[in-house]
Amino acid sequence: QVQLVESGGGLVQPGGSLRLSCSTSETIFGFNAMGWYRQAPGKQREFVASISSGGSTNYTDSVKGRFAISQDNPKNTVYLQMTGLKPEDTAVYYCNAYRHYIGQMGDYKEDDYWGQGTQVTVSS
Repeated sequence: QVQLVESGGGLVQPGGSLRLSCSTSETIFGFNAMGWYRQAPGKQREFVASISSGGSTNYTDSVKGRFAISQDNPKNTVYLQMTGLKPEDTAVYYCNAYRHYIGQMGDYKEDDYWGQGTQVTVSS
């Protein structure tokens, strides 16, 4: 079973910065994409950012220009650098690892793994 461990959350003032880390128990090369999602109190979990195995990145509109996702393959770690934080960024942030492959029976299979989450609170 793949394990994802997030770290780096905390309390920060508006305008501040944080860097989240997500370490995987398997090589990142084994996944089609790694991503970050977040869930604020009373809201559904939402997509924040993703990076493909080829290095292509994607962001939700509300974080474009403020957040940056990156990966360190030798360390099997994905980062989310967050700058210009706003109170509305407050949420539990989850790391996600996704892959698809063809099973032994020739069927299409998908794996989706999640970390335990790390709290980010933006408040003065």
